[in-house]
Amino acid sequence: MSTSIILLLTACSAKAIDPMEFAGQFKDKFSTEIKGDGIKLFVYSAKLATAADRNINDATNRPPIDRRKQDARSYAQEMRDKQEFLELWTQQVQIGLEKTIAMTGYCKQGFIELSRYIEPERGEIRGECNDGATDEDINTFGR
Repeated sequence: MSTSIILLLTACSAKAIDPMEFAGQFKDKFSTEIKGDGIKLFVYSAKLATAADRNINDATNRPPIDRRKQDARSYAQEMRDKQEFLELWTQQVQIGLEKTIAMTGYCKQGFIELSRYIEPERGEIRGECNDGATDEDINTFGR
């Protein structure tokens, strides 16, 4: 009986990401740099939009959680929720980068990830394109 519960919980947590879950909730930026020798670099950064960014009046004024009054079970659940959110956010940043690369056509032959920094409300991925810059790339993206 306990085995079926574990399998059910695992199946629920492994659902496919829906990009629409973050629709309108984050801001992203794609910066490019083409070096003199034709190497194409980029930085993709994303952050969760604040209530002000989304023109929402955030007057919730929630009091901070008093950890001394929080029991171990609720704290463990809070940590699981934060981890689940971070995993979802990491996937969203990756999807945002992939869609941006596809829309701009910047890395026509894929890219190598140079660094990745993801935290709960912001993320940044730096990379280098596998293809060198063409004259068209230089005209479109500059140096």
